[in-house]
Amino acid sequence: MDFLTIATLFYSVSLAISGQEESEGVKYASKCEVCKILSTELEGRLEETSKTSEVIETGYSIEKSKKKTQYTKSELRLVESLEGLCERVLDYNLHKEREDSTRFAKGMSQTFKTLHGLVDKGVKVELGIPYELWDKPPAEVTNMKTQCETLLEQNEEAIEEWYFNHQGEVPLQTYLCSERALKGDDDSCLLEQPSDDSVVKEKSDKTEL
Repeated sequence: MDFLTIATLFYSVSLAISGQEESEGVKYASKCEVCKILSTELEGRLEETSKTSEVIETGYSIEKSKKKTQYTKSELRLVESLEGLCERVLDYNLHKEREDSTRFAKGMSQTFKTLHGLVDKGVKVELGIPYELWDKPPAEVTNMKTQCETLLEQNEEAIEEWYFNHQGEVPLQTYLCSERALKGDDDSCLLEQPSDDSVVKEKSDKTEL
């Protein structure tokens, strides 16, 4: 790796860490990006509990027997899935080597993989913050968590409607984002997927290092 490449990495990472404005390297998540990740995470949590055949009993009247409901169709499952949902946003990292919504993804970014590789090889890397803070969520991610909480609060009724009446028929991303939260706004980010080149590059990163 030549000096220019290393210098470029240091500059881009330093901008992300310093919290400077968008014109100098910080670009906060758009509403489309936030809705995309919120819907992805909620559907992921629901998928985790979709295979159970558990039946729960609800109701507290001593005069009537308790109502039996399949857990997968219960309000309890929705409540549990929504609890702490936006905390999962903090599992994402900013992949500054990407320019579209796929810049927000789980796993270490290509930039930081390279920097960690340099440190492992004994290269002294100075970013202006302690090494143990390198992997802390950047400003873009912590800001997206706040936006997620706001979006979730504003669309609770729509999510409930989808969960009880449209789940399995319409993707949450379509129902919540395209048709409601982003109606009339740009929702093109919902179609963006990591390019084949970036996937191959990340898979081969350890070999390159």
